[in-house]
Amino acid sequence: MVELFRDLEDYGHEQVAFFQDKDTGLKAIIGIHSTVLGPSLGGCRMWPYKSEGEALRDVLRLSRGMTYKASLAGLDLGGGKAVIIGDARKDKTEALMKAFGRSVEWLGGRYITAEDVGMKEADIDTVRTQTKYAVGGSNEGGSGDPSCFTALGVFQGLKAAVKAAGLGEDLQGMRVAVQGVGNVGYHLCSLLSAAGAKLLVTDIYEAQLEKVRDEFGATIVTPDVIYDTECEVFSPCALGAILNRETIPKLKCRVVAGAANNQLENESDGNELMKRNIIYAPDYAINSGGVINVACELEGYNRELVLTRVNKIGHTIANILAMAKREGIAPHIAADRLAEERLNEKKGNGSQRQVVTA
Repeated sequence: MVELFRDLEDYGHEQVAFFQDKDTGLKAIIGIHSTVLGPSLGGCRMWPYKSEGEALRDVLRLSRGMTYKASLAGLDLGGGKAVIIGDARKDKTEALMKAFGRSVEWLGGRYITAEDVGMKEADIDTVRTQTKYAVGGSNEGGSGDPSCFTALGVFQGLKAAVKAAGLGEDLQGMRVAVQGVGNVGYHLCSLLSAAGAKLLVTDIYEAQLEKVRDEFGATIVTPDVIYDTECEVFSPCALGAILNRETIPKLKCRVVAGAANNQLENESDGNELMKRNIIYAPDYAINSGGVINVACELEGYNRELVLTRVNKIGHTIANILAMAKREGIAPHIAADRLAEERLNEKKGNGSQRQVVTA
C-alpha cells in the first residue's frame, strides 16, 4: 500500500476516486490527473485485472497519459481515465453500466468518460442515461465509435516515423507486425493494406485474426513470437507495458508505432529503443485521434474538422522526432517536453497539485 500512495504522489494526480456498488458488482476507479487545461477526459477500460493494485496502477498511468495527449493535441482538456474491474465478456450488464454512469455524475463534470478497451458504443449510450459527462455514444448527438479516428492518426504517425527512419514514404511491400487487431487494430490493418503494406498479425481472439487474414491477406503469427518477427514496423495495438527489458532485445524492426497506451513499461525503455536505433513514435502523441474525435462533441460535432485535426498527427510525430534528433534525446522525452510546455504556460507560476482520494 505504501508503494501505491507513492505512485499517487509521483504521478501528481489531483484526484483518485474509488466506486463500489454491491447490487451490480461495480468496482471502478477514476483517476483525474490534471484539469489545468480543462475538465479531464478519457475512456473507461473494463478489464479482469489480477489485483486491485494492478487496476490502480493502470488508471494512474493512463490518466497521466491523457493529460499529455490532450496537451499535444491542442485540446482544452485535462487528463482522466476510468477502469472497471471485471471481464467485459462475462460481467458487464446494463445495471453495472448505469452504476458507473452515476459514479461519473458524482464527480460533477471534473471527469468526462468515453469508450476504451472492453467498452462499446452501446455501453456509452447506457452510461449517458445517468450522466451528461460522457462522449462517444450514438445517442444525444454522440459521435459514435472513435476507433477509426484513432487508427487514422496512428496511420499518419506511422508514415511520419517510417520517413524519419529513412525508409521512404511508400508503404508498398513494407512489413508491419500488428499486435492486437481489435477495433483500432482492425481499422489500422485496413489502412495499411490499402497502402500496400504486408501485414503480420497476432491477437488472443482467433475470430479477429481470421477476419483480418480473410479481408486483408494478413499472415497470422502467435503472440509469443510477434516480438521476434522480422519487419520494418512493429505496431502494438493491444495493452500497455509491452516494451520492456525482456521484449526490446527481441525486436527486429526499425520503427515502433502503434495505438496501445503506455507502451513503455519504464521510462528507461524509451532510451533503450534509441540505443538500438529503433525509431519510437510516442504512444500518447500518435494515438490521439480518438480523443480528438470525441472532444469535438463538446463544441458541436463536425466530422470534417475532426478529420483535419487527426490528419495533422503525422506532422506532430515528425516534429517530435525532429526535436529528438536535434537535441540527442529519446522521442518520448521530446514529446513530454512539448506537452509540458503548454501545461506550464497555462499554469503560469502554478500551484502544487494535491492528491485526493475518495
